[in-house]
Amino acid sequence: MNEASSKSQSMASRIAYSFGAFGHDMFYGMLSTYFMMFVTGHLFNSNSGGQAAHMVSFITITIMVLRIVELVIDPFIGNVIDKTDTKWGHFKPWVVAGGIVSAVAIALLFTNLWGLTYKNPVLYLVVFAILYITMDIFYSFNDVAFWSMIPAISFDSAEREKTATFARVGSTLGGQLVGVVVMPIVLAFSISSNGGSGDSRGWFAFAAIVAAISAITSCGVGLFTHEKKNELRENKENTTFKKVFGVLLHNDQLMAIAVTYLVYTTGIQIVNSFQLYYFTYILGRASTYTLYALINGVIGAVTVALFPALAKKFSRMKVFYYSILVLLIGLAIFAFAGQSLPMVILGGAIYMLPQPLIFMVVLMIITDSVEYGQLKLGHRDEAVTLSVRPLLDKFGGAVAGGVVGMTATAAGMISGATASDITAHGAGIFKLMMFVVPAILILLGVLCFKSKVKLDEKMHAQIVDELEQSWHEHLEGNDSVREELAEDASLAKDLVIDFKAPVSGTLMPLSQVGSKPFADGTMGLGIAIKPSDGQVFAPFSGTVVADFPTTRHAIGLETDNGVPVLIHVGVDTVQMRGTGFINYVVKGQHVAAGEKLMEFWAPAIKKAGHDDTVMIAFTKSEKAPDYTLTYVKQDGEVKVGDTIMQIEVKKD
Repeated sequence: MNEASSKSQSMASRIAYSFGAFGHDMFYGMLSTYFMMFVTGHLFNSNSGGQAAHMVSFITITIMVLRIVELVIDPFIGNVIDKTDTKWGHFKPWVVAGGIVSAVAIALLFTNLWGLTYKNPVLYLVVFAILYITMDIFYSFNDVAFWSMIPAISFDSAEREKTATFARVGSTLGGQLVGVVVMPIVLAFSISSNGGSGDSRGWFAFAAIVAAISAITSCGVGLFTHEKKNELRENKENTTFKKVFGVLLHNDQLMAIAVTYLVYTTGIQIVNSFQLYYFTYILGRASTYTLYALINGVIGAVTVALFPALAKKFSRMKVFYYSILVLLIGLAIFAFAGQSLPMVILGGAIYMLPQPLIFMVVLMIITDSVEYGQLKLGHRDEAVTLSVRPLLDKFGGAVAGGVVGMTATAAGMISGATASDITAHGAGIFKLMMFVVPAILILLGVLCFKSKVKLDEKMHAQIVDELEQSWHEHLEGNDSVREELAEDASLAKDLVIDFKAPVSGTLMPLSQVGSKPFADGTMGLGIAIKPSDGQVFAPFSGTVVADFPTTRHAIGLETDNGVPVLIHVGVDTVQMRGTGFINYVVKGQHVAAGEKLMEFWAPAIKKAGHDDTVMIAFTKSEKAPDYTLTYVKQDGEVKVGDTIMQIEVKKD
């Protein structure tokens, strides 16, 4: 394939993946926020009032139980996907199948199944449960497979970042747009406006349109993206719910932020799920929800872009506390807005404004807890740790759905009711559950955060520094491969390996660098290079045994007979959290001498106030063979590929 064709294919993949994310998040927004509105307000209009209330209660409990049970299934879904091996790849079959099946199922769930709700309510409940769990499981297959595709689409980190950026844009637009279009579509297809909330025909049209978009964009992912096969992607380990739970329990910082986020996200999802109810049954102006959703969508997109600058200026912890304060102020204004649409919009906008910032703080702390757990437990649980956040979101969503359904029933917001039908008592119950209960949950989350979460940027940097100094202990490569290589080496004569300059620039003694562990010899013998270029290449043939995936600022290598070396770009660059760095290799990968390992952008390092000197240290390890290091060149200019040291490995 020529370069033009390759670029065209990459662009097609990015665009298809972005549209897939668009449809994916439209579907999720419909399911998580608007499905309960249909169930409580329109599904049982033909039933008597008492029977409708009972049916809504049954459906609400069924949905909550099924969604919580499905959480246990999620880790096994990931394993099924990993073990899928077809000519179309691991992930695409599940993206397409999951997208189509879940789309058909959700469209059916937005109907009364040809009158079963009143002709045979018991049979309806059975069929509903089967349809719902089918939809939820296939949506999970689609969800897990879709977001797992990024590493499979490309092994080039730059391409991965572009693909992920395109996907983030698509998902943000899809997730926000569904709130903007819900009421216009519902009212456009409804025979009766029903006080501005539409009828079951309009709600089915909304579901069918969103489901069709989701299915079509899923098929687009299957047709226009291309999975790349590599032995590094072969599944090696089962991720069970027990393992997820075990990692959570043994990593106290992960546990603390998980509990914080669990109570916080439950409160937030309760409020968010009630917003359309407020416009429909309290204001009596459901059509104005479109304007509200549009304003908040724009605010969310702008806010998330401000996070890096705010975190740098105030620290993540302060961003969290300030954001919570703003959120609670907005919630209070919303709660006391009454019938005033301008005050509702103002309160809602202030309430929504900090949510992306809080999410980013939580996500960063969960990500940092990977290294915290690695240092504390002696092993790295990256995928398992990062799977905790979506599990918490799903649990919070399940609880929120149950609360919304039961509250709507208690407040009389069911079976075609309008704002004029809601009593003062019903409105009071609704406001208690929409504003007071979530505020209590959010404050409980803050208390947990303040008392238990200690993992800030400074602590994480110290952890990574400590891991760097003992990376050969915590980031070991494959022991069986090492043993085989050591056995091969023991059969050979004394071996001399040329260590070639990994980067072009000016050589300097390691003792002169600005990092104390490197300068005082704690990290081991070595040399430093003041770089003139931002490309780093393999100095010898060997294996990548550390790739520092969170910060991407260093690479740990071993020669084919087990001599460890750390190539570290810059001083204190761990604080940049990967900004300005691109890795082209992953842990466990064998590289040839001269193969590109990573790139860094010197202006970004300097802008962050750091030194970009590349430090090379032969770290101490009990598993390393006996070897001596000879300097061929210790000063002056070097180019990539010039021999600067020789490693002589001695036979036992």
